[in-house]
Amino acid sequence: MNDNEIVHRIGELAEQEHSLERAHAGEEVPLEDVERLRQIEVTLDQCWDLLRQRRARRAAGADPDEVSVRPAVVIEGYRQ
Repeated sequence: MNDNEIVHRIGELAEQEHSLERAHAGEEVPLEDVERLRQIEVTLDQCWDLLRQRRARRAAGADPDEVSVRPAVVIEGYRQ
């Protein structure tokens, strides 16, 4: 994926997340939607990480296409 495709994917995932949240505003979220929201959050984190990796490599004069999506367990283990 190039940067534009990643940004587009981030937008799609954010819209899905907001749509699910709006659908259950003020009520309990069904377990299947809680899991879907969690999956979306992880995928969003992976997309943002990939974009940051690509930008960092480009800024360092390296090939941004040499990065890859890191596993969810790695991304979710980062300290904020």
